Amino acid sequence: QVQLVESGGGLVQAGDSLRLSCAASGRTGSTYAMGWFRQAPGKEREFVSAISWSGGSFDYADSVKGRFTISRDNAKNTMYLQMNSLKPEDTAVYYCAARYGSMWRATATQYDYWGQGTQVTVSS
Repeated sequence: QVQLVESGGGLVQAGDSLRLSCAASGRTGSTYAMGWFRQAPGKEREFVSAISWSGGSFDYADSVKGRFTISRDNAKNTMYLQMNSLKPEDTAVYYCAARYGSMWRATATQYDYWGQGTQVTVSS
C-alpha cells in the first residue's frame, strides 16, 4: 500500500504561481511512477502530467505545456508540480496518483493509488 497526500493548493490570481507537493508513504521501497490529474466541477478527471520512477521521462497535457513542470525527489518520496502563469481554466481539484512500475501512463485507470486531492482556484 502507498498513501499519497497532496498539499500546496490555494486561491490565486491569474498569472500567479503555485507549487503542489505529493508526499508518499507506506510501501515506498517499490518502484512506482507518478502522475497528476485534475477534475473541474462537472467535468471528468483529466491527465495533467506524469513522471517515471527515475524522473527521466515525463509528459504534459497540451493545455499546461510550457507552464507546468513536474519533478520528483525519491529520497524524500515526494513529487512536485510547479504551476506558473496560472489561468482560470486551471481551476480544479488536483490529484496525485502512483502506479507500480517505472513508466508513467496518461490514463487514470492505470494508477493504483490516489491522494485525496487539493483545490486550486484561479481567479480572473
